Amino acid sequence: MTLQPETVPTPRLTLLPLAVEHAEEMAGVLADPVLHTFIGGTPPTAQDLRARYTRQVAGSPDPAVSWCNWVVRLQDEGCLTGTVQATVDGREAAEIAWVVGAPWQGRGIATEAVRGLVAWLTAQGVRTVVAHIHPDHTASAAVATAAGLTPTDEWHDGEVRWRRVAP
Repeated sequence: MTLQPETVPTPRLTLLPLAVEHAEEMAGVLADPVLHTFIGGTPPTAQDLRARYTRQVAGSPDPAVSWCNWVVRLQDEGCLTGTVQATVDGREAAEIAWVVGAPWQGRGIATEAVRGLVAWLTAQGVRTVVAHIHPDHTASAAVATAAGLTPTDEWHDGEVRWRRVAP
């Protein structure tokens, strides 16, 4: 059975299920080239994001895999600040990723959003959560640690695999 992303409230944020209509605002959020230091590529245009979001919202072609994508809304400022996502295999394991736009970094937004994501996944019965983090990306390592993930000895494409297994 596949999962569908739901609205996830946290104390300061709302994780909103991704919609194609978010592309325009998110193009501004993701416009800083520094965001691509560890992941490569260049900032996407609104047109790039519309195409990507159309594919993501349509869902995985594999019926056993769920693509769960959210935009992160900062309630006090009424704006989008980033994204969180989970690729869920069945309901056993999820690979997660996140990004917060440069103007909002250093405010705990990624930590709060990822904690909300992990809590939502756990409530859906997902036991194992994995993230891949570049070994020099100390901010993402701190977010993963705060969300209960720990680094493993496993590497994938030059990144360390972090894992959390629910009791």
